[in-house]
Amino acid sequence: MGFGLAASAQTNSTVAPSAPAAPTPAAPPSVIDSLSPTKPDNTRYLYDPGLLTGCQAQLTAFSDKPCDIIFIGDSITEGWLGPGRAVWDKYYAPRHALDFGVGGDKTQNVLWRLNNMDIQNLKPKVAVVMIGTNNLTNNPHEIADGVKAVLANTQEAFPGVKIILVSITPNERAQDKMMQADSLIKSLADNSTVFYLDLVPLMPEVTTPNLDGTPPDKNWKGLSHDHLHPDATGYQIWADAMEPLLTKLLAAQ
Repeated sequence: MGFGLAASAQTNSTVAPSAPAAPTPAAPPSVIDSLSPTKPDNTRYLYDPGLLTGCQAQLTAFSDKPCDIIFIGDSITEGWLGPGRAVWDKYYAPRHALDFGVGGDKTQNVLWRLNNMDIQNLKPKVAVVMIGTNNLTNNPHEIADGVKAVLANTQEAFPGVKIILVSITPNERAQDKMMQADSLIKSLADNSTVFYLDLVPLMPEVTTPNLDGTPPDKNWKGLSHDHLHPDATGYQIWADAMEPLLTKLLAAQ
């Protein structure tokens, strides 16, 4: 900088005014990059807004009609409108049910959606909650804490709602961890406002022999070939197991 000032004095040339500073770029949208299962996190939606398209469409469809049941969760819940569609149309569509599932969601993502999506006008009598299977980086106690937070936020969003808390279903990628989490979240039920539905005993491990001599394929009853998501049979198992409790809770409202 000293060199520049000296050269200016020697030549007596007029110094051009400094160019105006470039405008400061706008700050990017706030990103809540939280690994905590109990803190709302919208990171994945900011990077991929299309993840919320289906869920938002469901909410829009219920803007002018009653919602008696809301299903809250991840891709397994979202799958009611996929592999589980025939079961959904038989059991839940006639009862004004809304599918509030987003594939890939963790507990912290569901917390963000409950706090930020337009659900204020919904007044469901029953909420069906299944969440936690995507919290792979968390330990069972942390997963249970995240599920507990989802239950609390659901009750806050929908005063007086009865909750059916559904067990995390078997899966190949983290079976031991998720079964340990199930043993913890079971205690969150009080059989007054929160009721636990355990699907695990209804989805036992099965093996399918391979004719080519390779080791048999291990899976669980009701799961698709990815060993994670239910197929149509799995959604029927869920519906059959839940029907008596759901009917009772709806009648009591």
